[in-house]
Amino acid sequence: MQTQAPIEPRRPPRRRSLAAWALCPLAAMWILSARPAPAQTADMQKIQERLDRLEEQNKALTAQIQALRDQLAAARAPESTPAQSATTSEPPAAAAPGPSTEERLQVQESRTAELAASKVEASQRFPVRLTGMVLFNSFLNSSGSGGQEYSTIALPGETRSGGAGVRQTILGLDYSGPTVFGDGKVSGSVRMDFWSGSAPLNMEFRLRTATIGIDWKDRSFLVGIDKPLISPRDPESIAQVALPPLSGAGNLWLWLPQVRFNQDFHFTEHTGVKAQVAMIGTHEVAASPASPYGPDASSSAYIEPIRPGIEARAELFTGGEDRRLEVASSVHHSISHVIGQSIASDVLSFDWLARPLRQIEFTGTFYTGQNVAPLGTGAIRQGFVAFGPDLLTAVHSEGGWGQLKLRASSRLWFNLFTGQQDDRNSQLAAGAIGKNVVYGANLFYQLTPNMLASFEASQTRTNYLGSGILLNNHYDLALGYLF
Repeated sequence: MQTQAPIEPRRPPRRRSLAAWALCPLAAMWILSARPAPAQTADMQKIQERLDRLEEQNKALTAQIQALRDQLAAARAPESTPAQSATTSEPPAAAAPGPSTEERLQVQESRTAELAASKVEASQRFPVRLTGMVLFNSFLNSSGSGGQEYSTIALPGETRSGGAGVRQTILGLDYSGPTVFGDGKVSGSVRMDFWSGSAPLNMEFRLRTATIGIDWKDRSFLVGIDKPLISPRDPESIAQVALPPLSGAGNLWLWLPQVRFNQDFHFTEHTGVKAQVAMIGTHEVAASPASPYGPDASSSAYIEPIRPGIEARAELFTGGEDRRLEVASSVHHSISHVIGQSIASDVLSFDWLARPLRQIEFTGTFYTGQNVAPLGTGAIRQGFVAFGPDLLTAVHSEGGWGQLKLRASSRLWFNLFTGQQDDRNSQLAAGAIGKNVVYGANLFYQLTPNMLASFEASQTRTNYLGSGILLNNHYDLALGYLF
């Protein structure tokens, strides 16, 4: 009899709990978040890189700010001695007691005494600046100099000259005063040299120029002794300082007493017109009996030594420091009184400055007119000729000068110059000067910011009517110290 295995009771199926079903969505979300999309990954990398760059820039800016703070603190703090710098790693010791009030007062009095000994002060407490140039010249002249250091014309004779000296040294004072009506600024200057005297070691002060002026924004007013408006420019030279270069050969330079008014009109920041007008006192020349030129000596006692004159000048300018153009036209009028007669002095001039590049500059003046002698030593003394007590003739004259500057470097430059005065021969008597011509060249080398060395060579050619042409060669080596 077969026995049957006992039948096990059947277990009911397991039911998943409610909590298990609730965790399923959370697990699915976790799986999805663990595998981000490729686009989101790229954006996150860019954002991270940008944050890194910003962090690096912030670090650099922080370092720069800290460096600037350190520099500012070092500038404000007193300088430390080497002994203090060597012991900065050691802990600071107790601060030393400061100086007493009495010690501070003594130091202050000492400093005040030093300043009083070194400064230049006006009696009215206005600023005064000392300026000028200590100038040493060594020179050599060929025959034709008349034994002079620098002759403006070639003279008869075989006398040669040479030597050295400091007679052309210039001393100057620049001063400024208070502000006047219309915000005008008062200023002025005085220039002197040692050219007066009878010998190289017998030097005396000589007044060159002296001015007092008021400067407003676009206008100025000046009184004093200065160059005439008819000839405002000078060639560049430290071989010829006592008498400006090309005197008697186109440069009508004499310093004359005058009252001057200037007015500027600006079209743009660097372009405009300068208008000037002046009342001047002329220098009427009386020739000496030994002079081979000029009016007859018998009329000298009847020449009024100074006469009023009027001048006007208009200049057009444009450009800045490196490139600039200035062109101007001027007129002069005065009347000379000689032996009860009136002789007009009328001159028209044209001057310019052209600087197309910083390395090249061309300046000069041209004039034409009659009786130019009242403008002084810059003209040959034959403004009129006396053929008799009642027969005076004004001499017509033309002339001018030009200079070309070539700058090789900031320390080295060259000048080529020439000038002439050409008087009408038909109006001159025998023995008068028909034409006086000068040409030459110089070079400058700036040894230091305030020291110049220069060499100059020039030749003067003077044509005497009825006698021919005389020559004078001049050579000059100069050293100037500017202060």
